[in-house]
Formats: sequence, structure tokens, C-alpha cells
Amino acid sequence: MSAQVTRPTPLPAALEVRELIEGLLGRDVGGTVGTGAVDPAQHPGAVVGVYVDNLLKLKALVVLDMPLAAHVGAAIALIPATGSRAAVEDGLLTPALYDNTAEVLNVAASLFNADGAPHLRLYEAYAPREALPPDVAKWVLAYVQRLDLELEISGYGSGRASVLVL
Repeated sequence: MSAQVTRPTPLPAALEVRELIEGLLGRDVGGTVGTGAVDPAQHPGAVVGVYVDNLLKLKALVVLDMPLAAHVGAAIALIPATGSRAAVEDGLLTPALYDNTAEVLNVAASLFNADGAPHLRLYEAYAPREALPPDVAKWVLAYVQRLDLELEISGYGSGRASVLVL
């Protein structure tokens, strides 16, 4: 009997992230890599998606700064861009924009699921300025496999994202 060999969870390429967002929103999305990590502790905060394996072990994070979360949440629901821009100006993500963004993060689990790697799912999404559990917070700015990028959603605006594999 041979032991089952699994490979580590892959870090998605910037192109994969951009294409996923573009496909979900039905809008052109531009991207720039190497923009620096998104820090949820900085005002106005960020939405943090936490991904776990079947044993509930933390395996990956997706962090969307508040502007990107507002634009993604508005674009997916066809809310006019004025709604996301108002949220950015106010520094507050409405419940509807947060829920829409959390749904996008749920679909984003597909970025981590590859043959031979553990199956990941969205465990929790934390709203901007919501306290992160210590086991999550310690990884957000850690030097791990990560992709830091800025995304520009056509007709809405831009924001930054960090994708981490632990």
C-alpha cells in the first residue's frame, strides 16, 4: 500500500486572478503586480477571505482593500459605479457590497484547487475593520508565497489585492 502524495496548494498566477475577476464581473480588468501587501489594519480596512482544507487547517488568504472590495461588490451586482465610489469616499462598505464581495471570494476558492493539492474552501470572510483572529492576522503581512497586485475594473475603479498561500 502506498501513501497518498499530495502537492502543496499552488499560488495562482496574476493572470488567473485577473481572468477570474474579469469572468465573474463581465468587465475588462487590468492588473499590475508587485504593488505591496494589503494591510487590513490600515484605514479604511480590507475584506479578508480565509480558506481552509478538509481538516479546517488554514491554507490560504485573499485580502481585498476596501476600494477593490467596493468595486467588485458593486460590479458583480450591476450596482452603478457611483455606489462603489460613494463607499470608497465614505470609507464604509455597505452590507450589500460586503455580501457581494464575499460571494466573489467564495468563487475564488477555485484559484487554489488543483489536481493533487488539498481541496480548499472559503471558511470565513472578514469585513473591513473587523478584528481578525490571531491565527489569521499573523499571516496577512508574513513573508510567505504571495501575490500582491492592483486591479482596475473598467467603469468602476481600482484597488489592491493580496493572495497568500500558507
